[in-house]
Amino acid sequence: MPETLLSLVTAELTAPADPRAAAMAGALAAQYPQAARAVLFYGSCLREANLDGLMLDFYLIVSDYPATYGKSWLARANRLIPPNVFPFEHQGLIAKYAVLSEADFARLNSAQADNVSLWARFAQPSRLLWAADDVSRQRAVAAVAQAAPTLLSLARPMSEEGDVLALWRTGFTLTYNAELRAERKGRSVSIVDADPDRYRRFGDAAMAMGLSTSLSQPQAHWRALQRRGKYLSVMRLAKASFTYAGGIDYLAWKINRHAGTAITIKPWQRRWPLLGAVTLLPALFRGGAIR
Repeated sequence: MPETLLSLVTAELTAPADPRAAAMAGALAAQYPQAARAVLFYGSCLREANLDGLMLDFYLIVSDYPATYGKSWLARANRLIPPNVFPFEHQGLIAKYAVLSEADFARLNSAQADNVSLWARFAQPSRLLWAADDVSRQRAVAAVAQAAPTLLSLARPMSEEGDVLALWRTGFTLTYNAELRAERKGRSVSIVDADPDRYRRFGDAAMAMGLSTSLSQPQAHWRALQRRGKYLSVMRLAKASFTYAGGIDYLAWKINRHAGTAITIKPWQRRWPLLGAVTLLPALFRGGAIR
């Protein structure tokens, strides 16, 4: 019997993960007892055997923003420029977590999203490490299951090859060009090459559903996604300078780690992180660390 995409996504999300990451997810949810609905673990740390010294990545899915923050500017910021991002530490591990409502998590994984940020990430492997109840778990799975069809359906008009792995590579290349990313050239292709069997199975299951796209001008649509994505990247960076303690140091760490640069942050840049982050951008574009 052929595997369905929903069954593949469910199995992947519920597969075993590092117990320390699972404990961290539970501790993170406990910080928001009135609002937490699910916690997902994603990113490069998912493939690492030793998490010490690494920055883990989580998404905290909440019922809504007022329940998360109360009557706060953070609720408005999360609604207007999702997600909000914060640092977190637990039992010697460090992480950053992004906050999205259940409604935004579903919308931004779908083809109706106005940017690639979420579905580009959740078309890749992730783990659902905590859920408030069965309904929350089912909603998280259903949202993630939209990501692969979204990526493949939007990439198909831009690909000249029929092979599903080539389609994945095209899709990730397009999404990387739609964000300010601190990774070396070729990273988008290496994602697929690291686990081609996974991407073929997920791709075949998504194709079996009958991918459809109503794009009459796919190139224009991707240019719009690229403009929107880079604009949002800058806006999120500006917002993080207020919400994320040590955000500029994290930015430098991530760029150095992925791009092989040796950026050091000056004291005045820590004091004025928004201005400091902006002053990094011209040098990063010239050096190709961010594209």
